[in-house]
Amino acid sequence: MIEIGQSSEPPIWRWAVGFVLVGMAWGFTTPFVRKAAVARERRPKPQRPILADGKTSRLQRKIWTTFYAVYDLLGDPAYAVPLVFNVTGSVWFFLLIGQAELSLTVPITNSLAFLFTVLGEWWAEGKVISRDTWLGMVLVLSGIGLCVYSKS
Repeated sequence: MIEIGQSSEPPIWRWAVGFVLVGMAWGFTTPFVRKAAVARERRPKPQRPILADGKTSRLQRKIWTTFYAVYDLLGDPAYAVPLVFNVTGSVWFFLLIGQAELSLTVPITNSLAFLFTVLGEWWAEGKVISRDTWLGMVLVLSGIGLCVYSKS
């Protein structure tokens, strides 16, 4: 039951935490997924006897190929862990989008994903963040601030 004077909207800090978590889940994990995918491509591919014999039909080969692709990816923690966090971010996003204002949720989460991708590349791959990138990140944060200010 809502008392008079109380709002059913959660406090603004909860929206901010939600936006940051989605941006982090989408952006920070992307370089780790890419790094694991590149490393996976460099490893020798395991032999799959069921795919090599001529007895399986085209449909069966497609099914087994898909099964082994998913199995191999999820069996590699370097790939699976960041992927699970990334997908979790999508779930959080859909929960946010049902509650928060759409015109704020989409640009803020996507902008934060960009910022966290830059930080993730620095962390995972040791990429140097250039002065121009820092300036771009400040401008992105300023744009987020302007979006929030215009809605208040």
